[in-house]
Amino acid sequence: MSALTNLAASTVVVADTADLDLLTRWQARDATTNPSLIRKSAADPRYAHLVLDAVRKATRPDDRLDALLVAFGVEILQRVPGRVSTEVDARLSHDTDGTLRRARGLMARYAAEGIPRERVLIKIAATWEGILAAQRLEAEGIHCNLTLLFSFAQAQACAAAGVRLISPFVGRITDWHRQRAGAAWDPQAHRGANDPGVQAVHRIWRHYKQQGVPTEIMGASFRDLDQIAALAGCDLLTIPPSLLDALEASDQPMPRQLDPAHPGAVTDPQPPVLDAAAFAQGLRDDPMADDKLREGVRLFSVDTEAVLTQLAQA
Repeated sequence: MSALTNLAASTVVVADTADLDLLTRWQARDATTNPSLIRKSAADPRYAHLVLDAVRKATRPDDRLDALLVAFGVEILQRVPGRVSTEVDARLSHDTDGTLRRARGLMARYAAEGIPRERVLIKIAATWEGILAAQRLEAEGIHCNLTLLFSFAQAQACAAAGVRLISPFVGRITDWHRQRAGAAWDPQAHRGANDPGVQAVHRIWRHYKQQGVPTEIMGASFRDLDQIAALAGCDLLTIPPSLLDALEASDQPMPRQLDPAHPGAVTDPQPPVLDAAAFAQGLRDDPMADDKLREGVRLFSVDTEAVLTQLAQA
């Protein structure tokens, strides 16, 4: 069997792409999108009709953006049996009320297309303001995927807020540590279970299982197959096309590394709390998470602006 088949025995495989023609290749259950992926697909001539439809349906730039996001989401859901993650305008990552308004609008658009709520996850950056918005949306039955998650403090706040799913960014965590180490970085010494991004997810996963937190954990932002193999058994893993193809072509074993029946020794005994001061202190104590969260919001906002320009020129 392929490594992909072996992985799917213990982990839900999610396709991290907005390329509609690729979605049925790997039999992924769910799919995730983000502003960078939408920007790439919106520029693809194959999907020009979706861009034109979004322009025809709305005159305001924000409405056009949301119409395009939902258009891609509806097409994706015709190709996967599970859920799609659709991201709220990243420029609202520090605006709770703005995030709530746009998230509700996205769900209204999906409802108008006949898509049930359980098939959509609203992606929101795991800022303090984003987590508060997600808490309120979850109370309304709108389920959320908290993205750009790099720290244990973010994961604890998301758990306390009752969000449906979080997406720790494995590769970006490791990127930061590699760049900080410079020439002293030893790739072999930081592979697999010793990878900083993998270790961050392991800690969150153990804590959630030990505390009985129902929030799903979906590892994201992978750089190589070793990172994926080290997280076999995680609730879900969202994987880009290049690595899905590599898994399909590989016969690398993918034994379960994370087992809910054996979550390991308790290392973080305190239950999750939703506390603004503790959240802020957690980010101050973790320069990697603070740097990458700021960077992620900025880059996704740039890509959102690029999509708006594409729509204005269509």
